[in-house]
Amino acid sequence: MKLPVFDTTGNRIREIDAADEVFAIEPNGAVLHQAYVAQMANRRAGLANTKRRGEVRGSTAKIRRQKGLGRSRQGSIRAPHHVGGGSAHGPKPHSFALQLPRTMKRLALRSALSNHALNGSLIVVQDLTTTDGKTRTVQAILDALHIQRRTLVVSGQHEPALARAARNIQNVKALPAQNLNVVDLLNAHHIVMSEDAVRKCETLWGGVNIKPQRGRTREAV
Repeated sequence: MKLPVFDTTGNRIREIDAADEVFAIEPNGAVLHQAYVAQMANRRAGLANTKRRGEVRGSTAKIRRQKGLGRSRQGSIRAPHHVGGGSAHGPKPHSFALQLPRTMKRLALRSALSNHALNGSLIVVQDLTTTDGKTRTVQAILDALHIQRRTLVVSGQHEPALARAARNIQNVKALPAQNLNVVDLLNAHHIVMSEDAVRKCETLWGGVNIKPQRGRTREAV
């Protein structure tokens, strides 16, 4: 797949060949949904806690006798329908973690990248390294590329100066290629990647890291 490359001033300078198995596959919506739900579920702390009727303070003695008063039958004051009683079906601390196979995670990442590439929202920049770490430098690059909506800036390696400059811009997030995830990819309207990031993605999720097709291959006669 051919991807156009721009410089930091917004001029198109050339094209590069990107791996089709990473940037040009048919996006798998079902796997994308599962990966998104799993990642959001894994962010939940699961610490919500309520007290049951055996944990609240109060006597366990029967409030009044069962018969003869013409009133309703009542037991302990800890019952859920009493004020100050325990919760009937309240939450308890538990894990919301969901696990996905490694092949599904890689397929979801390739599907998200391919979706941006096919929609034209993936922009490759020749060099994203900024030495001054200034927010206005990154903002100038985004303005030159005519990007105004939520953007994910991806570098080949961790660039502290780039991350520091981008974090002060609203709706802009900077990540190294190895930290790409489905939630950030799907939430972003534009993906701005350096050439090094493109090659890093091909190394991480292309080539030998793709699960081979099932079934026996017919040997050449």
